[in-house]
Amino acid sequence: MVSVASWNINSVRLRMPIVERFLTEQSVDVLCLQEIKCQEHQFPYEAFRKLGYEHFAIHGQKGYHGVATVSRIPLKEFSRHDWQDNGEARHVGVELTGPGQDMVIENVYVPAGGDVPDREVNTKFGQKLDFLERMTRWADAIDRPTLIVGDFNIAPLESDVWSHKQLLKVVSHTPLEVETLGKFRDAHGWTDIGREFIRDPDRYYSWWSYRSKDYRVGDRGRRLDHMWASPDLAKMATAHHVHEDARGWEKPSDHIPLVTEFDL
Repeated sequence: MVSVASWNINSVRLRMPIVERFLTEQSVDVLCLQEIKCQEHQFPYEAFRKLGYEHFAIHGQKGYHGVATVSRIPLKEFSRHDWQDNGEARHVGVELTGPGQDMVIENVYVPAGGDVPDREVNTKFGQKLDFLERMTRWADAIDRPTLIVGDFNIAPLESDVWSHKQLLKVVSHTPLEVETLGKFRDAHGWTDIGREFIRDPDRYYSWWSYRSKDYRVGDRGRRLDHMWASPDLAKMATAHHVHEDARGWEKPSDHIPLVTEFDL
């Protein structure tokens, strides 16, 4: 059994106390973090080692973005793709070399895309679509059991958002983004693990804005975080957990951790 977690932590150094709490309570094998907001030499390696996580693949940059995969299982860094095409640290891929051998885990942080869903007036939106298109070309050639996890910054289904009608023109839930993400899904035949266990149209969110003092009031969430598996690997998934309570912890991220368990 191998358990993998994904969490946009929104600054790993600032939120190390809740990372420690999560790993102490859940004891997952592999943790994929997005938006670590630090360079590789600034990463809190010792704090993770004290918790039993000895293996690292860190792709960081100063102050923004950044991804990190930490593990109790031996791994080796497999790839770093610049799907943003501007040098930003938004991806790291690893290959498990201990239990779960031959499993590849791709950890990605897709750009948010700015506020206006029109690439003619908002370059960030165009960059997001281009990022997804580069990911799609890459996915077309995958030939190994692969799990891709992270903050995709898109909530594709109506039940992935608190109001489909009100968010149709809001970046993260526009028809164009949903269509573009669908092309990525089809390029490899990915299985959306979360929705295998929490079936549409059941409510499923992973992000709540900091603008609401209490995220539970109004429950205006979106499912921006995902765990998608190659078809054969998806069949080995035995459980999927959504840790909503973490959004209410002290100094929380605006995202929550997701965990999938595999019987490999």
